[in-house]
Amino acid sequence: MDAKNINSFSPDDLGIDQALRPAVWDEYVGQDKIKRNLKVIIEAAKKRGESMDHLLFSGPAGLGKTTLAYLVAREMEVPVRTTSGPALEKMGDMAAILTNLEPGEVLFIDEAHRINRMIEEVLYPAMESRKLHLVIGKGPSARTLSLDLPPFTLIAATTRENLLSHPLRSRFGAILRLDYYSVEDIKKILERSAKILGVTATEDSLSVLARASRATPRIANRLLKRARDFAQINAVGKIDEEIAMHALELLEIDELGLEPNDRKLLLMMIEKFNGGPVGVNTLAAALSEERGVIEDIYEPYLMSLGFLQRTPGGRVVLAPAYDHLKKRRPGELL
Repeated sequence: MDAKNINSFSPDDLGIDQALRPAVWDEYVGQDKIKRNLKVIIEAAKKRGESMDHLLFSGPAGLGKTTLAYLVAREMEVPVRTTSGPALEKMGDMAAILTNLEPGEVLFIDEAHRINRMIEEVLYPAMESRKLHLVIGKGPSARTLSLDLPPFTLIAATTRENLLSHPLRSRFGAILRLDYYSVEDIKKILERSAKILGVTATEDSLSVLARASRATPRIANRLLKRARDFAQINAVGKIDEEIAMHALELLEIDELGLEPNDRKLLLMMIEKFNGGPVGVNTLAAALSEERGVIEDIYEPYLMSLGFLQRTPGGRVVLAPAYDHLKKRRPGELL
């Protein structure tokens, strides 16, 4: 694995990640407000004997949107059919999925903000009135065919809610935004994961990993796996604070979870642009990085730490970032 990017992972990690994913409500830690709302929606739908309203989960990557979708389906005792926005290239792809849905089934679409507008046109009547409108033929002989669809629930997940079209957003019965996790909640997740992985971890080591997890369960679990690797290579029977710190050092992750690219972004803004404001396109060009990566991966966590602010004039580095990086603020005397 690339030590400079904790977001990269191997195929083996995928199987372990699946095993670490909560399978029942009681195992899902955090997001209490969302869980309460979902329980009400699920219980009400069960009492009416109907499918649930369509749901939209939004928030940064790794916070548990996919897990929630599967837990909802489990509670409703219905199967899940999974796809993603980029996989739906043609209207026929969406039509094929919709016509093969079973009554009550959950259709989960990840990265919903990447669904193209033509496919959205197919979704509108399907979500509102359970109708699928198809155009048969071309030119003057073309005709419209309308098919009835079984009751179903569309659950969509997105990291960029602002990129969803208003007509699509308005057709969801509930829009639920996942927030970053607290350190205590991350520690609870790590305790459960350590048991599943069969590794002993001290309280102090879990605190170190939790603080460096970017408040994200997916990253916390990956840090735990790398700490486990480090402990095994060094023939240590458990993960202690020293092992956890060594694992983070190997990955070039600091105590707050900042990776090399996070620090590179902040340092460039401080040293080349006097802390900002600087436009995101300028940052993308200076870093040789995609704008979407900066907006989706780097900025949300830096903003949650109070290190970065979006303003009408561009991005600005805030005082806590200078303190963390031990850099002198603009205008500060030597």
